[in-house]
Amino acid sequence: MLQNLDSMTARLEREVPNAEMRVDDALIAVSSLFTSVVTARRETGVPTKTGQGTILRLAKAQMSLVEVSGDILRAHGELADIGKETAGYDLRECPAAAGLRGDHLSAVA
Repeated sequence: MLQNLDSMTARLEREVPNAEMRVDDALIAVSSLFTSVVTARRETGVPTKTGQGTILRLAKAQMSLVEVSGDILRAHGELADIGKETAGYDLRECPAAAGLRGDHLSAVA
């Protein structure tokens, strides 16, 4: 059982930060698309109303991704709490997440 718990913990330690990073990637992609749509509208000189529906849908998509990100972060915290209760892990901070976040953010910057 302990070995099974260790393998499940290791899998979660990989998958949770990966999910967080992928949501961030999606948010960046949608934000980039949003910027391109607004820029194209302005630079082509079409009326302001042109593409407004598309812009509204992209804004909703951005907000949905922000909400998804928050839900995954809350799930991450809950999983850390479960780890403390179930396995007695002393998880003050998730080092795998901190390492991935730093690498990923420096690549984006």
